[in-house]
Amino acid sequence: MDLRKLKTLIDLVETSGIAELEIQEGEERVRITRTVPQGQQSVTFHTSPQHAGPTAVPAAVATAAPVEAAAPAAPEGHAVKSPMVGTFYRSASPGAKAFVEIGDVVAQGDTLCIVEAMKLMNEIEADASGTIKSILAENGQAVEYGQPLFILE
Repeated sequence: MDLRKLKTLIDLVETSGIAELEIQEGEERVRITRTVPQGQQSVTFHTSPQHAGPTAVPAAVATAAPVEAAAPAAPEGHAVKSPMVGTFYRSASPGAKAFVEIGDVVAQGDTLCIVEAMKLMNEIEADASGTIKSILAENGQAVEYGQPLFILE
């Protein structure tokens, strides 16, 4: 992975407020972890080939990870989660109609939103059929990997 890509990833972590980012390209894997010790902000990253075994994380990084508060109970239904870190958009362009609204019936494979990551627009599709019960992310909001975006019933 070239230095420009690493710099872009580090900038993404610094500006987005996420705590950790892990990306794999072929046999290369990059993990960037941000820690905030005593009011300072720092970014550390680890790279390793895919075929290597588990890597040891230095104790300072492991113990400095922020502790998350207990998450509120998620709404009932099927959660469609973000497959990546990026910026959530409800429509294809500013001023365009949103892909879906609460109450819309969607089929598996229908486009629900876009998550922009590193200047690439990634259409996020429904992984199940159902009715949009709730939209959990705001337009333009930074989202993390695995974060629920929609609840289908």
